[in-house]
Amino acid sequence: MSAIPVIAIFDVGKTNKKLLLFDAQYKVVYEYSEHLREILDEDEDPCENIRLLTIWLKEQYALVRADHRFDIKALNFSGYGASLVYLDEDGEVIAPLYNYLKPYPERLADRFYKHYGGQFRLCVETASPPLGSLNSGLQLYRVKKEQFSLFNRIKYALHLPQYLSFVFAGLPLTEITSVGCHTHLWDFSRNSYHNWAVQEKLVEKFPPISSDPLAGLVDGIPVGIGYHDSSAALIPYLHKHRKPFLLLSTGTWCISMNPFNDTPLTEEDFANDCLCYLTPEGKQVKSSRLFAGPMHEQVVEVLQQRYGMSIVDIGNITYDPASIPTPTVFTKRGASSTVIIDEYNDLSAQQYYHMAVSSIIKLLKPKIERVLTPDVKQIFVDGGFSQNNVFMDMLAVAFPLHKVSAASVPQASALGAAIVMREFWD
Repeated sequence: MSAIPVIAIFDVGKTNKKLLLFDAQYKVVYEYSEHLREILDEDEDPCENIRLLTIWLKEQYALVRADHRFDIKALNFSGYGASLVYLDEDGEVIAPLYNYLKPYPERLADRFYKHYGGQFRLCVETASPPLGSLNSGLQLYRVKKEQFSLFNRIKYALHLPQYLSFVFAGLPLTEITSVGCHTHLWDFSRNSYHNWAVQEKLVEKFPPISSDPLAGLVDGIPVGIGYHDSSAALIPYLHKHRKPFLLLSTGTWCISMNPFNDTPLTEEDFANDCLCYLTPEGKQVKSSRLFAGPMHEQVVEVLQQRYGMSIVDIGNITYDPASIPTPTVFTKRGASSTVIIDEYNDLSAQQYYHMAVSSIIKLLKPKIERVLTPDVKQIFVDGGFSQNNVFMDMLAVAFPLHKVSAASVPQASALGAAIVMREFWD
């Protein structure tokens, strides 16, 4: 039996690291997932074990290369953003892969924004809310201010997806979807690095920006440049659908992404947690976020502990408009917008769950409306909530003029990274 021609994709998430093989019809024919243990940085904050990850990449690639069932024709990567790998002039990793959830010094952030024209102005120009370490440009800025000797040793700062590529292709490159994902580095109005990054000489640490999906060869096999996972997840939808749409990607964050909206961000947009991503072609994707996953997890926990329901029982709840109590008793508390329950003693499990999901929809609706444009008539829902009947029906009620549909693309980020490489193997 002849080997199946495939493209190999490493999809590196914060929690799970995956290797997937897609055949010529872009069906997954092999999948392996592993959770790698974290380590602590010098401040004893948890972070990715970059050396262990590098070993894992090479080992897993060697295993599938030796598997006679598959004929690997290309290799590419998708990975989480806002994370920088620092290399010296010999290409060796010389610092921890600092966690984007690492607390950011408030005094340093205040000094930064004050020096460069104020927080609002810089956020508008870089199309990103102030997110501390989630603004990867501020990570490198912090290294310069707090670890100047390390800063001087850095030859290249690579965003994680491009480091994954570097492990195999050996060519340090910068890619636009990584630079454009809430980094504070990219000036969306000028379509270039922001002046502050030039003045601080951070830009000198980034290798050239490449628009070529091909980074090089390994064993004669084309190796892709790697893509930020959120931007990569849009690619299958843009590849398939020609009419304007909005993609609601659900999980820990519910991210509403409109690749057909390139209007500048306003002060109201920032108040609604809006930001912009970039496509591999450098096109703006106006987006908004809601921290909805943990809200729903709280709800599930109450259903399990108070009402004695199993996960299967919760998944089998069907939508019933009559089950929505009036008024709801959910409140929003804290910077994380975590929904909690103040009172629920008189509610049945059905009523409680409908009230909970209704509250999430009420928080989500203005986020979606913030980035919707009149030409968008279709809302695709991807991820965990797309399989939730109550959520989907309530969302359809909230947007009666739009077609709301579950359009779950298996492994969307990895599939996007595979599609980009089609000209090199398929």
